[in-house]
Amino acid sequence: MNIGQAAKASGVSAKMIRYYEQIKLIGPAHRTQSSYRTYTDNEINTLKFIRRARDLGFSVEQMKTLVALWRDKSRSSADVKAIALEHVAELERKAAAIQAMSRTLKHLAQHCHGDDRPECPIIDDIANAADDDLPSVDARFGVYSL
Repeated sequence: MNIGQAAKASGVSAKMIRYYEQIKLIGPAHRTQSSYRTYTDNEINTLKFIRRARDLGFSVEQMKTLVALWRDKSRSSADVKAIALEHVAELERKAAAIQAMSRTLKHLAQHCHGDDRPECPIIDDIANAADDDLPSVDARFGVYSL
């Protein structure tokens, strides 16, 4: 299969397939004489595995470990379970942080008049968040840092 067919069959975009090859999440693709990438059914299955792991929110490093474990038929399921439970804990921390952000924003919105006046507790809170005593939020990951 060429990269377009592989993308369609696996649900992973051609751009991401190239990226995964670049970061060595997958091995280098076989090349035709004209340098086009080609993929086997086994490589498509690996891409599907990676796609599912990505859909579950695993990091690239975790996916590398999971792919290695998937290929290792003598693996210990305890190793896989440990990775999954570590990821669950991180997801739960992120979910709690998102809930905290949601509660804060709801509270601020309830106290905002939402009229023509310039006073706004939402703006005031954002402006005052530069104070060192307040936790910061990494919006990309939905986590607080103290």
